Amino acid sequence: MFCIDIYRYKGIYGLMIEGVIPEALAPYIIPVIMILFFIALGYTVKFFIDGYVMKWAKKTKTKIDDIIVKGIRTPLILIFTVIGINMALKYTNIPSGIKYYVDAGVFVFIVLAVTFSVGRILVSLISYYGSAHKGIKEIIPLFTKVTKSMVYLIGIMIILDYSGVSITPLLATVGIAGIAVAFALQETLSSLFAGLYIMADRPVRIGDYIKLESGETGYVIDIGWRSTKIRMLPNNTVIIPNSKLANSIITNYYMPEREMSTLVQVGVSYDSDLEKVEKVTMEVAKEVLAKISGGTKTFEPFIRYHTFSDFSINFTVILRVNEFVGKYLVTHEFVKALHKRYKKEGIVIPFPITTVYMKK
Repeated sequence: MFCIDIYRYKGIYGLMIEGVIPEALAPYIIPVIMILFFIALGYTVKFFIDGYVMKWAKKTKTKIDDIIVKGIRTPLILIFTVIGINMALKYTNIPSGIKYYVDAGVFVFIVLAVTFSVGRILVSLISYYGSAHKGIKEIIPLFTKVTKSMVYLIGIMIILDYSGVSITPLLATVGIAGIAVAFALQETLSSLFAGLYIMADRPVRIGDYIKLESGETGYVIDIGWRSTKIRMLPNNTVIIPNSKLANSIITNYYMPEREMSTLVQVGVSYDSDLEKVEKVTMEVAKEVLAKISGGTKTFEPFIRYHTFSDFSINFTVILRVNEFVGKYLVTHEFVKALHKRYKKEGIVIPFPITTVYMKK
């Protein structure tokens, strides 16, 4: 018997070609087509993301969009497949009770898939930020675990709320527990968040040479989640809680750049020829900067007279060094060379004297 039989099934009209499609399989045609449609839709979306979105993301300078796209594309086909199965079951004759559990299972699966995807994206973003900022490498595992726990906890709460379980007592318990932990770990949390501020705002970085408000100077060798370590020039280590460092006035000799000026104070006799003093001093300064390691060879040094003191005319010699510690050797060699040259040129650096005039 070959004919076209138009039938109404669950509010949707279908075509059955008898002999080509057995009558017993007719009720399953629409569900199967629907499942295949959603699977094909999932693959289409994934193909679009892989073919166009991923290529666009790779062209950008940042890797953040790459991480987000990878996190989104992973569960797409499974989600579309589950949605297709759920839609197809609405056009079958299974009992309503079973359909309820199927709907609940689909909802739970989608929530878990989204939760897993969001958790994976956030963890990848934290790891990426940690790789870009070496100073927070040690606390990355802690933050990834906390982030994953929070995301999964939110997903579980959504599932419990959908299941009819009241989450208000659970939220209250979590809130009270959080307050208790915050009070118990107040100092530790203060240093932790101060450490996060230091890592994010970056007033100091590992390798920077800094001076603290209290007077200590040295290289930053480590920025941890609780404290920052500074190695001083005598090879001692100063350990500062991040909470105190965040509220301290800091001089960073490596910002905005390492190269810096160094000032040398000099005084000459009142009988000196100031034009000659300036010329000789500049010659010595240029020779020292060109010869000594640590001096900025392209810098043009200069002097500024500024004071008629009790026994000398004082001025400042402005030199340039590649970094802070370089000023010690440059100043050392400059003072030696200048003293030798002044002696040769007959320029006097006077001793501190006091002249007394007495009336007859």
